[in-house]
Amino acid sequence: MKKTPIEVFSDWVDLGKDHGMETNHLESVENMLRFSTENLQNFNFIDAGCGNGWVVRKLASYPNCNKAIGIDGSEKMISKAKKIDSRQNYICSNLFEWNPKEKVDLVHSMEVFYYFENPGKLIKHIYSSWLKNNSRLIIGLDFYFENTTSHSWPDDCGITIMKLLSSKEWENLFKLAGFKKVKTWRVGAKENWSGTLVVTGIKKN
Repeated sequence: MKKTPIEVFSDWVDLGKDHGMETNHLESVENMLRFSTENLQNFNFIDAGCGNGWVVRKLASYPNCNKAIGIDGSEKMISKAKKIDSRQNYICSNLFEWNPKEKVDLVHSMEVFYYFENPGKLIKHIYSSWLKNNSRLIIGLDFYFENTTSHSWPDDCGITIMKLLSSKEWENLFKLAGFKKVKTWRVGAKENWSGTLVVTGIKKN
């Protein structure tokens, strides 16, 4: 019987598999963070689907990062993040329902958005409610149409929701939400692996 994404990732905490996220995604995340923070002075940051908080901790170490917030739907992931790091702000909530007290300059997410039946709705929510004007959303995805190796993952992992979209479809979801200067690229492509698809755009009112 398949489980929801939150159930699967909560199980990962119990099994200690959450630490593999950093190992497996470090190259892609560092590429995304270099690109998205390059021209920022002082900034506030949210990691959407933060898991055990490893990206939040990484960003919090940047001297120009004023505030780093992690949000995740798994209580076990957030509990783990708080045990590791008591200084940053970690929140357990449904991403569709939560809003930050103050809008931020950068929202990052790695391997999260395709676990929603309607990722376009989440992109629009972040655009409207999380981001300041002239701020950025950047996401990384390993499960997408062009990366054929990943197509078996819903059955391999026993997960109920994994939305398989092409890179063009992801790009269009950003544009439909209102993002400008939408860009895509891939990180870490090799034989039988198309790399992490990165999608990003700027909110400009």
